[in-house]
Amino acid sequence: MFARLLCSTALLAAMGSTATADTTLHILHINDLHSRIQPINRFDSTCNAEDDAAGECFGGVARVATAINELRDDLTESGENVIVLDAGDQFQGSLMYTTFKGDVEAEMMEAIGFDVMAVGNHEFDDGPGNFARFLETVSFPVISGNLDLSQSDELNGMVESYVVLDVNGTQVGIVSALATDTAETSSPGPNVIFQDEIDAIQSDVDELTEQGVGIIIALTHVGLPVDIRIAEAVTGLDLIVGGHSHTYLSASDQDRAGPYPTWASNPDNELVPIVQAYAYSKYLGHLEATFNDDGNLLYAAGDTMVLDASVTPDPEIAERVAELAAPIEEAMAEVVAEAADVIDGSRDNCRAQECAMGVLVATAMLERVRDQGIDVAIQNGGGLRASIDGGPITMGEVFTVLPFQNTLATFQLTGADIIAALENGVSRVEDGAGRFPQVAGMRYTWDPAGEPGSRIVSVEIETDMGFEAIDPEATYGVVSNNYMRGGGDGYSMFAANGMNAYDFGPGLEQVVADYLAENSPYMPHLEDRVMQAE
Repeated sequence: MFARLLCSTALLAAMGSTATADTTLHILHINDLHSRIQPINRFDSTCNAEDDAAGECFGGVARVATAINELRDDLTESGENVIVLDAGDQFQGSLMYTTFKGDVEAEMMEAIGFDVMAVGNHEFDDGPGNFARFLETVSFPVISGNLDLSQSDELNGMVESYVVLDVNGTQVGIVSALATDTAETSSPGPNVIFQDEIDAIQSDVDELTEQGVGIIIALTHVGLPVDIRIAEAVTGLDLIVGGHSHTYLSASDQDRAGPYPTWASNPDNELVPIVQAYAYSKYLGHLEATFNDDGNLLYAAGDTMVLDASVTPDPEIAERVAELAAPIEEAMAEVVAEAADVIDGSRDNCRAQECAMGVLVATAMLERVRDQGIDVAIQNGGGLRASIDGGPITMGEVFTVLPFQNTLATFQLTGADIIAALENGVSRVEDGAGRFPQVAGMRYTWDPAGEPGSRIVSVEIETDMGFEAIDPEATYGVVSNNYMRGGGDGYSMFAANGMNAYDFGPGLEQVVADYLAENSPYMPHLEDRVMQAE
């Protein structure tokens, strides 16, 4: 457990804070659910009924409901103040979203009783119109302070910059921001305008302070590194509940990405706690924060709790989930192949280095269209959303890895543009960006110590004679997915310079399922297609 005494200021007191002496808030939070409506296995894929019955699975919204309801009820009965927050990315990641396009997520959030949700980048995956439909369905506020939606016919007036909650007579301001690269990582369209996260949050904090709101929380979807920068730059902000980077923070588990909470010092030399709870419904975060009568944070401590088999799923929600899943599960239970071992598709690996899932998917893409004059495949690591366990592989597992319904896109590029694409792919490894390139038909070496844009050391194309250095002036056939071909994840050269493009090939998930079937049992492996300079 962590506790810190923070330097106080007279500013909030002068503004007439409505906080009472030693106000304590209990903040229950999740982030990046990614449509894991059903329980997940240890690889973050949808768990089968047999493993769930054996107690080997985690999460799912029925367990989230139990954990939140039991904590909220116990705390409320003891006279404590409780708020329940979601830091974005409810959408995208399972067949529940692919089939129902956010309706199930809305229904479950309403049933659980969230107080506020931040906009996540994947809320835009099916465009602003589909997100607007979600917003019309839910009764709680969904906020983001750095979005200018005035030009969007679908969303104008539907997302507020911040909200003020009345928590048993105490005003609690919730501000928010969304990652500014959402235009590259999702599909918000040209009429959703993004503003600087720090500037937007500071402006909203100042506005709330002028209103006399003494407790101000940032509920963000920008990732932990940006959250730290926000904490270090913004004055008047008490704490941050974040998402987007899927960071596992813990006060008790040493196998963690960082402590819960993680602390940063603001411009007034006051410490700001930052919390996040991994992703996929596996954990529930619980932060206890105490404020003095000026609204200044005195104490913050808590932890993430794992939602394993010891948490009994809420029976009503579990029954509803089973009802919704029934027509999906029959088709998805089809076994398409066998895996000789675990196929690693973990976020940490596939966004930073060659991973076994990247080898599988890129190879499957290339083999599907090689006879069409295609030389190389490039797949973004962020498009790989789970691992697959050894043993039978179901179609449902393949969909969990590749939930975006992307199609194969083939086109031609110069060698120079391929190099530029790889430079883009390795330009934001430090941020865990999804653009990291998994490849086939080629290999490349990159230098993580180099400046972004100057990290690619060498690129070689695989030919009948072996690997040969890429010719910047030559033209090569490329296969990718239609999202990247459209410029997604920063691959603007695909959209601008791709020649003879065809974006409507077979579904990527079907291509991979077919390749697995043809190569069953599939042996996961690496190919040394991605190497780091020594």
